Amino acid sequence: QVQLVETGGGSVQAGGSLRLSCAASGRTFFSSYAMGWFRQAPGKEREFVAGIRRNGLNPRYADSVKGRFTISRDNAKNTVYLQMNSLKPEDTAVYYCAATPAMELVPSNVVYWGQGTQVTVSS
Repeated sequence: QVQLVETGGGSVQAGGSLRLSCAASGRTFFSSYAMGWFRQAPGKEREFVAGIRRNGLNPRYADSVKGRFTISRDNAKNTVYLQMNSLKPEDTAVYYCAATPAMELVPSNVVYWGQGTQVTVSS
């Protein structure tokens, strides 16, 4: 009953920046969901990137992106963002938006997934 649509992916050189957006729609309230981002490179396991609570507090990040990525949300716009700075080739992956009705998003409690958006970082 919740649809998530990611935008903002693309190709960028190492050191560049991208901002991903995830717009939510459906028969519920966006503020009822903790949100987050995962990524998956070809041949690799899907990994947690960042998460944020229903109220926008307690942002959490994978160690590999801490200090470079920032997650935020605008409940009035039903949108969650991932600002990615100082991008590295290792960040190349398909990035997925995710949602859970729980207080905190973790891999095991994801209920809704976006379709994914490709991020490619070249040297």
